[in-house]
Parts: sequence; C-alpha cells; structure tokens
Amino acid sequence: MEITSDEVLFEQYRTGDRESLRTLIERHQKDLMRFLIRLTGDAAGAEDVFQDAFLQIHVSADTFDPTRRFRPWLFTIAANKARDHLRKKGRRRTLELSAPVNGAGGDDAAGSFVDLLSIDMPHIGSGLEANETSRQVQQALDLLPPLLREILLLAYFNRLTYVQIHEELGIPLGTVKSRLHAAVAAFARKWQTVSKERAGS
Repeated sequence: MEITSDEVLFEQYRTGDRESLRTLIERHQKDLMRFLIRLTGDAAGAEDVFQDAFLQIHVSADTFDPTRRFRPWLFTIAANKARDHLRKKGRRRTLELSAPVNGAGGDDAAGSFVDLLSIDMPHIGSGLEANETSRQVQQALDLLPPLLREILLLAYFNRLTYVQIHEELGIPLGTVKSRLHAAVAAFARKWQTVSKERAGS
C-alpha cells in the first residue's frame, strides 16, 4: 500500500481535509518530540512547543510552498518556537539533568557523534547505561548556546543538508557551515567535560 507523502497530505489539509493534519501530527510526533526535548532540555516545555509548532503550521498553511518538503518546514518552525520558549524562560541548561554517577566514559562508549545525538531520551524500562549516556548527551547539549544547539540538531538529528538549513533559517550558506563547525567543536568540548565529571564521580 502506497503511503501518501507529507506534501500531499498537507495540500489535502489546506483544501479542507482536517484528518490529513491529524495524520501528519501522528506521523511526526515521535521524531519532533525527541528533537524538541533535545533542543529545550525539558519534556514539559517540548510538549508546549510541539503544540505551538502545529498551531503555527495551521496559521501559516497558506504560506507553504508545495514545491518544497514539509518536514524541514515543520522542524524549522518548531525550532523557532523552541527558541522563543528558551528566550522566555531565560535559561541555558536543565538543572535536573545532573552529572551521571555510574560507569566509565570511554571514547567508544557511545559510538559516533551522530549516534550520540540520535539516542532516545530515557524512558521506563530502558537500561541504566543507555539512560546515563542519554543524560550525558542532554547535559552537553544544554551547555551550548541556543543557536549552536539548534543548528547542531537540525543537521545531525533531523539530517538537514547545508542548503536546506540555509533556506529554512534564512542565513548565508557560509554562515551555516561555520556555525555548524563551531557547534560540533563546542559539543565535543562539552562532551569531554561531562564525561570527565561522570568518570570522576
């Protein structure tokens, strides 16, 4: 059975099919929530941003360019809403994500950089080691400035290309590359700091 594309579903929604938007919400809920939890460091805040993002999708439906992909547009709107949320909260890190206390933080403990960012947030029933690694990732992300955290997640979590980030954020391609390079370097430094704290606990 052929799956209807996001773009077709959204066009159906724009012409009056309300169920199409429900399908889009259900289709992207898991990935978008994981992205927003990573970006805000706060599950409750991520829920609020998720709702705000789809409200904005509804309000801005007529501005969507049907020749472009829906998912990058959705995630960019969500990232903008998350930025507003963080600005209002005036916070840079999540205090409840304290330094993990168990295990050693070896270089091969979590795989590649991309693997780190794709780790699910902890949930009931998951293993202790996975939980601790995920907390470390979130702690390192929380230590980044919002702009670097946002572009890092768009590139490595949502797999947007340089050109897509350039188009969606409205910043020069050179800025995308330099900001992403800075974000990767900053995350690496924060990851080392958090890992050392964990190992010394």
